[in-house]
Amino acid sequence: MLAVSRVLPLSDAQKQYLEVRRRFEVLCKPLAVDDYQVQSVLETSPPKWHLAHVTWFFETFLLKPFLPGYRALDARYERLFNSYYNTVGPFHPRAQRHTLSRPTVDEVYAYRAHVDGHMDDLIADCAPVHQATLSQRLTLGLNHEQQHQELLLMDVKRNFFANPMYPVYRDVPREDRAAPALRWLEFPGGIREIGYAGGVFCFDNEQPRHKVFLRDFRLASRPTTNGEYLEFVDAGGYARPELWLADGWTAVNERAWHAPLYWINADDGWHEMTLSGLRALDPAQPVCHLSYYEADAYARWREARLPTEAEWEAAAGGEALAGNFVESGLYHPRAAEDANDHQWYGDVWEWTSSAYSPYPGYRPLEGSLGEYNGKFMANQYVLRGGCCATPRSHMRATYRNFFYPHDRWPFTGIRLAADG
Repeated sequence: MLAVSRVLPLSDAQKQYLEVRRRFEVLCKPLAVDDYQVQSVLETSPPKWHLAHVTWFFETFLLKPFLPGYRALDARYERLFNSYYNTVGPFHPRAQRHTLSRPTVDEVYAYRAHVDGHMDDLIADCAPVHQATLSQRLTLGLNHEQQHQELLLMDVKRNFFANPMYPVYRDVPREDRAAPALRWLEFPGGIREIGYAGGVFCFDNEQPRHKVFLRDFRLASRPTTNGEYLEFVDAGGYARPELWLADGWTAVNERAWHAPLYWINADDGWHEMTLSGLRALDPAQPVCHLSYYEADAYARWREARLPTEAEWEAAAGGEALAGNFVESGLYHPRAAEDANDHQWYGDVWEWTSSAYSPYPGYRPLEGSLGEYNGKFMANQYVLRGGCCATPRSHMRATYRNFFYPHDRWPFTGIRLAADG
């Protein structure tokens, strides 16, 4: 079952539901109607699809099983907006989501309004015997929607980058700040516990809490900056096979990588695509949009390594959950303020060297919701800490994000590690 330490009164759950749903629509306001349809690469989804899919989630896992007499607005949406739940039924191929010119944007918003209205009815009149389950599924649904809010911004950025006009999502003034010198933070080894320890909510992949043994280790005092990574680029790092894992070297050559995604080398120097359009590369900001392979090669070039997820959690688990999240409105990593700003949370998701695999004793959720995390535990790596597109209320120290090692469109960066 979901890890929820207490069941929220449904009145509080309803308030949270409205806040999260409205936030998604606020994030879509800068988009033109044509932007809702674009899917520039396989990994992304059209904004219109995101809006409909999160609505499908509430309809499928809350309204249909718990609201007597509920009638879908359009039965065909069950297939169109199912993402990957094989136990629910067939779904439209991911690579063809951009072909769905219908339903229109207006019809998708009408679908959201239809489901929201019936969710009000469900929350108001839910039978007492179902209230605990309803609150748990509602909490999962809200966290699911927050994940897609983050994906929306990542996907919009990738879609805009495919347009040679380099459109602006939101024009945010640039901050000019020098990055503090990188230092090494020392951490003692020993037996530690990692994983969910209670609170409000966690995904099933954060459980169970368990003991790990760590050797003494060191972590960088902040993420790697653009300026530091540019040294790797200028030193010919992308042309040195001895720095790369075999699969990484294959990716470099087959995909013609020579710099991070969104970096463009022009006559007047390096530029970077941001959600504020194309801008001169800021050397003080954390480097982002790196694959695991690039992060690993860079760490090796610096005679360092990437941290394990256990090391990361042992170091950051007791730190304040503060940082540059989506609420800041920057939609881009910012430079550290000073030497004490370690940027554990927000800014960039930090690659770890840990494979995304189950914790000892892990059990997925029962039924279709068991497909949420467990079936992806192969061929991916864990990332920690959140990013500039993550809602703050969505983040916690035990959060395990995961991507394939070749993925570069998320806000992914580097924190170096070394043995103690």
